[in-house]
Amino acid sequence: MDPSLLLQHIATHVTLTPEEQDYFVALLHERKIKKKQYLTQEGDITKGPVFVTEGILRSYSLDKNGFEHVIQFAPPGWWIGDMNSMIRQQPGFLYCDALEDSTVLWLWKSDLDKLYAAIPKFERFFRILSENAIATYQARLINILSLPAKERYASFCQLYPSLIDCLPQKQVASYIGVTPEFLSKMLHT
Repeated sequence: MDPSLLLQHIATHVTLTPEEQDYFVALLHERKIKKKQYLTQEGDITKGPVFVTEGILRSYSLDKNGFEHVIQFAPPGWWIGDMNSMIRQQPGFLYCDALEDSTVLWLWKSDLDKLYAAIPKFERFFRILSENAIATYQARLINILSLPAKERYASFCQLYPSLIDCLPQKQVASYIGVTPEFLSKMLHT
């Protein structure tokens, strides 16, 4: 297990002693996920937040007609998970799968609670993550409700610059709320 990317990510918000880093790393669970394999599915109770170290994950919901609605992509250095399920420890509504072979570090909620008690700096760290996530989701909701597709695509490109060329158009279309055919026409006109 290589936690270096995660520790670098944490260091952008809080400073940990070597002992605190060791305590934290000991709580992590590494998992390798093959392309198209699920990390979680609708109905699962999310064990805790997941940090991507390799690959790309996505979270999405399915509507009653079986259409996917991508909520988030998570390339290396990003967190992903069904927060409602994790916080409430209730069955989730989201699917989370790998778009390519991936490696994640999973911090189970029970260990997260221990971490908060043992190293209060982590409450600050996860508060900052939560605030950033809320701001990002709020901006995305406003974009979906008020921007034309071309501007939603531009917003996607700004948020996920490393994914523009490696994701299938079907995934990008689902994220911005259009059909793949519409996205293709929009990009070629």
